[in-house]
Amino acid sequence: MLAAGAASAAMAWLGLYGFAWSDYETEARPAFDALVSGHVGEFLRLAPAYGGSLVERAPFALIPSLWGGGELAVYRMVALPCLLAAAALGVWLVSMMRAQARPALSRAVVLGLCVANPLTLRALELGHPEELLGASLCVAAVLLASRDRLLVSALLLGLAIANKEWALLALGPVLLALPARRRISYVAISGAVAAVVLAPLALVSYAGFVASSRGIAAPPTTIFQPWQVWWFLGHHGALVHGLFGSPKPGYRIGPSWASAVSHPSILLAGLLLTGALWAKQRRRVGSVGRLSERDALLALTVLLLVRCLLDTWDTVYYLLPFLFALLAWEIRGERARPPVLALACTVLAWISFQWAPGHISADAQAALFLAWSLPLLAFLSVSLYAPGRALFDRRELLGQAREQLVPAIADQR
Repeated sequence: MLAAGAASAAMAWLGLYGFAWSDYETEARPAFDALVSGHVGEFLRLAPAYGGSLVERAPFALIPSLWGGGELAVYRMVALPCLLAAAALGVWLVSMMRAQARPALSRAVVLGLCVANPLTLRALELGHPEELLGASLCVAAVLLASRDRLLVSALLLGLAIANKEWALLALGPVLLALPARRRISYVAISGAVAAVVLAPLALVSYAGFVASSRGIAAPPTTIFQPWQVWWFLGHHGALVHGLFGSPKPGYRIGPSWASAVSHPSILLAGLLLTGALWAKQRRRVGSVGRLSERDALLALTVLLLVRCLLDTWDTVYYLLPFLFALLAWEIRGERARPPVLALACTVLAWISFQWAPGHISADAQAALFLAWSLPLLAFLSVSLYAPGRALFDRRELLGQAREQLVPAIADQR
């Protein structure tokens, strides 16, 4: 716990040095400024599309007034619950590993990926700490549901959905991890929690709330990033400029339909993949059974990776929820080894989103991202839906090697 706190403090010091030119400055700061000035209605009216996250973190924005802190103090304080959520998840995962007598190196890697992840640093610098909060809440909701902690799990998932709507993807894995008789009550509780958080936004500015919801479902903007499956369907034309006017040489212009189908396709993929998993489980047990904890975590991992691949807005901090779910899935396995897959994916994500833009073309960036993310999705999907046909299994490979080596050694003797 001490290590998690120290790492969180270090990340805050490194990533929360200022909010100029970040999304926080243009999206969240006006609303929090209004709240600190005592204008609650204006705070709700100015809240961005992820206004539920601002509502959840609003009490932290008021804390700096106790010592006369300014805008920078508010900026840091509203990021604090997100960092604490990631630290709490890391400590929980490490405690599970300690109970299984996992090596200290493995525990250190897990804590580092949860709390001191380089992608976390970029999320803070870009003004989106809420992605950390959503990631931690979704993974915790799956773990708690697998332990029959329905009420706490539903509370956390409801908060995650209100924080950012992509958390709806976690609903399927969570429900499949629960006994069938408890699923309706779970949906009711998590829905009620999300509604309580979002209700003030809808009551104060119903038209704005509806417009924001529609914008999330079918974004009107032309944001078209290289790190997604639609990239090569775009075309090269006039020089593309970013939101702040910075030129993006080599960027493609997305087809007009891409932004309209991107987010709906994520929800549709979530429904289809969850439905397929439900059907597989039903066939296997002969009734509507429940997923094991590890399968539920793997399902969440697959859905969150699909979200990144299908979202035309995909950017560096979108990978954090996927990485947290992948990390939890790895450490809940039977093998006592470090989470090499989550560690490798973190490195690949950093190369794709941070190193590549300064060294290779946008088309090459897209190709690099797809070169590792699509095979990874295929492997995870096979592991989930057809584990008997997984691309590789370490025990099976070792067994085959042993069968081949023993006769060879005997012949030599």
